[in-house]
Amino acid sequence: MESLKAQKVTVFAMDAVPRISRAQKMDALSSMANIAGYRAIVEASQHFGRFFTGQITAAGKVPPAKVMVIGAGVAGLAAIGAAASMGAIVRAFDTRPEVKDQVKSMGAEFLELDFEEDGTGEGGYAKVMSKEFIEAEMALFLEQAKEVDIIVTTALIPGKPAPKLITEEMVKAMPEGSVIVDLAAETGGNCELTVHGEAIIKHGVTIIGYSDLPSRLPTQASQLYATNIRHLLTDLTPEKDGQLNVNMEDDVIRGCTIVKDGEITWPPPPPKVVAQASAKPKTAPPPMPVEDPVAAARAKTRGTIITMALCALALFGMGNYAPAEFLPHFTVFVLSIFIGYMVVWNVTPALHTPLMSVTNAISGIIVLGALVQMGTSSTIVLALSVIAILIATINIAGGFLVTQRMLKMFQK
Repeated sequence: MESLKAQKVTVFAMDAVPRISRAQKMDALSSMANIAGYRAIVEASQHFGRFFTGQITAAGKVPPAKVMVIGAGVAGLAAIGAAASMGAIVRAFDTRPEVKDQVKSMGAEFLELDFEEDGTGEGGYAKVMSKEFIEAEMALFLEQAKEVDIIVTTALIPGKPAPKLITEEMVKAMPEGSVIVDLAAETGGNCELTVHGEAIIKHGVTIIGYSDLPSRLPTQASQLYATNIRHLLTDLTPEKDGQLNVNMEDDVIRGCTIVKDGEITWPPPPPKVVAQASAKPKTAPPPMPVEDPVAAARAKTRGTIITMALCALALFGMGNYAPAEFLPHFTVFVLSIFIGYMVVWNVTPALHTPLMSVTNAISGIIVLGALVQMGTSSTIVLALSVIAILIATINIAGGFLVTQRMLKMFQK
């Protein structure tokens, strides 16, 4: 930085872009980590001697590969997605509990410890955990090492060497032909046996320590990095006139500016924390009045008695004043309503749609009956016949439409 200061230049560090939502479009570290996670699975598949997906063939059954990803950051999630898309059984572990839903949404199993400790650190990275947590963590990894075929490690702690998570004992416990891809090889590696920049075989397990995985997908890496640069230049030229405006009040630009006009500005101040207004205590809603069950039962009984009395009076009036031939027809009408109600509401809901198509036949009978009554000279009967034909026709058309839609559900 002193050399850059002497040259009176302005320098930006793309790997120092703050990890905040607004800066994701220019976060080169995340772009490269995404590529590294994907390429880690590609490298593992090259050294792994079996299919990732399971198969059942005439020659026998092929079990799917089991992959464990340690660290569910950008690289870890990319590795999970790539392995799951290839048909492997994927498990993932992270000290940050908030990534559990992200892991599950990508089709992987989230491994948990029966240990309450939050490992969330600054900038989306993990923090150093307690000794007890690490012991429980190592026991889990040893147990998983006996089952899985591929391990991808992505654990990093800013400013410190990579934590040792895979011991030689775990490597010995893995099945022969297994693969370990150590994405933290550049900072010491998560595996004790990792050799930086090389792929070695120890105890029958291939341990890949490449630190140039993004450059092994050069076209994609160049495209994403160029996009990050373009977004940074867009923020540096708000007037769109080609003149750089290094706005040190902008948290994103301030965070990635190392030297400005020959003055060292690194490290940046801690990000501003916006104080949130304290939530007002919620007032309890007023208690609802408790209804007396005895009074409610009495009111219900009173309503039932009144309804039955009115029905009895109506029947008594029809019996005294209605023609003799009216009563048999009325009795059949009431019974048909009762039977129809019981038939429809006692049918399983799944059969309501087929039942609707059966009612077309009943509606057809109604139409025929109404057509027979059209020859009468009574205006009232004629009007009722027209209404019956109209309603029944609507029911028939709707029934056929629903039936047609139902049948289309069974067509390929």
